[in-house]
Amino acid sequence: MIIAPQSLTPANPEAALRLHFGHGTFRAGQLEAVQAVLAGRDVVLVMPTGSGKSLCYQLSALLLPGTTLVISPLIALMKDQVDALQRRGLAATFLNSSLDADAMAERLAGVRAGRYKLVYVAPERFRNRRFVEALAATPVALLTVDEAHCISQWGHDFRPDYLALRQVVERLPATRVMAVTATATPEVRDDIAAQLGLGVAPRQPPAVHVHGFSRPNLHLAVTRTPRHTHKFAQVRRIVEASGRGIVYCATRRMAEGVHAQLASLIPDALLYHGALSEEARTRAQDAFMSAARPVVVATNAFGMGVDRRDLRFVIHWDMPGSVESYYQEVGRAGRDGGPAWCELFFNYADVRTQTFFIAGANPEAREVLAVWEAVRRACAKEPVRWTMEEWTAAAGLKNEMTARTAFGILERAGLLVRDAEPGSRTYVTRLIPNADPAVLRTSFAHLEAKRRRDQSKLDAMLRFVDHTGCRHAYILNYFGEPGAATRCQACDRCVRHTLVPRRPPTEAQWIVIQKILSCVARMQGRFGAQRIAQVLRGEDEPVLREHGLDQLSTYGLLRTWTTPHIRAVLEVLQTEGCVAVTADLYHSVSLTPAGMKVARRQTTDFALAWPPDVVASDADSRPDERAATRARQPAAPAPSMTAGPDAAAATRLAALKQWRTAQAHALAVPAYRILTNRTLEALAIAAPQDMASLSAIPGMGLVLRQRYGAAVLDLLASVTTHGT
Repeated sequence: MIIAPQSLTPANPEAALRLHFGHGTFRAGQLEAVQAVLAGRDVVLVMPTGSGKSLCYQLSALLLPGTTLVISPLIALMKDQVDALQRRGLAATFLNSSLDADAMAERLAGVRAGRYKLVYVAPERFRNRRFVEALAATPVALLTVDEAHCISQWGHDFRPDYLALRQVVERLPATRVMAVTATATPEVRDDIAAQLGLGVAPRQPPAVHVHGFSRPNLHLAVTRTPRHTHKFAQVRRIVEASGRGIVYCATRRMAEGVHAQLASLIPDALLYHGALSEEARTRAQDAFMSAARPVVVATNAFGMGVDRRDLRFVIHWDMPGSVESYYQEVGRAGRDGGPAWCELFFNYADVRTQTFFIAGANPEAREVLAVWEAVRRACAKEPVRWTMEEWTAAAGLKNEMTARTAFGILERAGLLVRDAEPGSRTYVTRLIPNADPAVLRTSFAHLEAKRRRDQSKLDAMLRFVDHTGCRHAYILNYFGEPGAATRCQACDRCVRHTLVPRRPPTEAQWIVIQKILSCVARMQGRFGAQRIAQVLRGEDEPVLREHGLDQLSTYGLLRTWTTPHIRAVLEVLQTEGCVAVTADLYHSVSLTPAGMKVARRQTTDFALAWPPDVVASDADSRPDERAATRARQPAAPAPSMTAGPDAAAATRLAALKQWRTAQAHALAVPAYRILTNRTLEALAIAAPQDMASLSAIPGMGLVLRQRYGAAVLDLLASVTTHGT
C-alpha cells in the first residue's frame, strides 16, 4: 500500500533516512544538502553518478510539507525512480507521454488533491494547460531540477524546454529549488544558478555543495591504440578478466561494428543506441539488469537511470568530448564499492570525431538560416510532417546533427513549433505567425560562446589523456572538489598496472626503441607521429625533402616496418613518458629527459607493454649499413606492407591490390573507388574471417560489405590457405 508519509516521517533527517530508505548513515555531502533545503535555502548539488544525489531531494520531500516537483529528462528514468519509491510505500507518481488520457486525468486529480509527495515530470509538461492548472492548486514545497546541466550551455544540445524553467521558478517565489547534476564544473554551476534565477532578488544566492567525486575504487587508464585490432584485443582481455560492464562508442555505426565483432566471442552481448526502437532499447536494458554477466556495447544514450551496482569495467572505445561525459560514464562502474577497471582507448582520429560533433552542435549562422528558409518555404501554407533526414536535404546540409541543432535554435527563438509523432521519427512542424527572425542575432552570439566552451571542454579532455600526473587528482581539480591528493593507488600514472604485462625489452625491441627515440630527437619536436614514421620508413615524400628530413641519419632505419606498427610502439613510449605530444592540432612529438635516458640505455628498470601484434625481428637488431652507404638520391617508394614484421600481411596486401585492379578494370572506375589503400592495408593486417570482424575494418561500411564482403573474405581465406 502506498501512503503519504507526512504524519509518519520523523522530524530529523537521520531517523527518516533509517525509516524510509533503510540506511544507517548518510554518504558524504548528503546531510548537508538536505539540511540546507530544510533551512529554506536554494541548493545547487553536484555529486557524481552513483553517489546518492536522488536521495537528497527524495528525503527532503518527505521532510517538507506539500508536494515536491521533480523535473527529469527521461521517461525511463522517471519510471525507475517512481517504481523504487512506490516499492518503499512512498507516494510518488510521474506525468509523461507514456500515459493514456484516463491515467493522466486520474493522476492530475491526485496532484490537485495533494495525494503525492513526489511528482516527476519532463520539462515539456509545463506547456500543458491542464498540468499548469493542476499545479496552481497544489502547494509545491520543493522544485527539483534533475540533470540540471541541461539548462546550461544554452540548452539546445539536450532540452530547449529546460530554458523555460526560470519562468516556473519565478511563478513559485516561496518554493525552494534544488538543482542536481553529476557533471558541473565551477563555470557550469554558476550558469545553472543564473539560468534558474537563483540569487536574483527576492531569492538569496544558492548553497553550492560539491561532494563525492573521489572514486578510488575505479582504476583509470588511458591506452594509446593506433588501430582497431589493438582495441579489440584489449577489449577481449578486459571482458575475460572482468565479466560485467559497458563498452562505450562515440557513434551508432561504431557501436554496431564493435558489437558485431564482440558477439563472435560473447553471443549474448547486448547493443544499445538511440536509433533502436523503444522496444529494442527496453529489451536491451532489461537484459542488462537481469543477466549474471552482462556486456553491452552502447553509445552515451545508455546508462542514465541504469543502476546496476556490480559492474566491473567501463571501456571507452572512442574518446568522449568532455571530462564531464567521461567521468559520468566511468562512474557507472563499481557502484558497490568494489574495484572496477576503466580504460580509455585513445587515437588522434578520435579528435576529428569530436570536432565533427562540435560542428554539428554549434552550426554556423548560414546553416541555421538555411534551415529557417527551408521551413519557411515548406510550411508557408500548412504544417509539414517530415523526418529530420528530409529537412536536412531540403536545407542543403550534409550533417543531420547540424539540422537538428538548428531546429532547436529556431524553436527556442519562437519562430516555429515542432510536435513529435509517437512511435515515429517524424515531426509536425508549423510556423508561428508574425515571428521575427531578427531575434536569431542573439542566438548566433550565444552559439559562438558555446562553440568556444565546447572546444575548451575537448581541450580539457585531451589534457586528461596526456596528463603525466595522477588522473584522479586531475578529475577532482577539474570539478573543483577541494583536498585532491597528488597521487593515488588507482590510475595508470601512479600505479603501473595493466592487463598487458610490462616487461623489460628484448634486445631486438631495444634496438627498435633506440631507433625511434633517436629519430624523435633529431626531428626536434617539430613534427607529429605520422611524419616520424615516414622518416623511419624512408618514404619518398616531397615534404620530407622540403624539410631535409630525408638527410637525417635515422631516415629508413625501419624501412621494412608498417606505419601502424611504428606508431604503435611510439604510442607505448609516450605512455611510458619517453616522448611528449603537444595538445594542439599538430600533436608534435618531442623527446623527454626520461626518453633520453632510455635512448642511451641509462636506466636499469625500464619496462613496457610491447604492442601484442608488433614483432621486432633479428634484422631490426643488426647495425644499419644502409644509412652509411646510401647514395644521396630520392629513395624508391616503400611498399606499405613488406616482409618485416608480417610477411603474410604483405602477401595478403598484394593479392588484395591485384583483385582491386581487376574489379576497377571490369567496372571502368578508378581503383580507389573500389576500396582505398588504407582499407586494403587494414584488411591485410587484420585478415578478418567473417562479416562480423569485417565490419570493424575502417572503410568497410554496410554498402561495401554487401558489395564486396564475400569476395574479400574468400580471397583472404584463399591466400591464408594457399599463399596465393
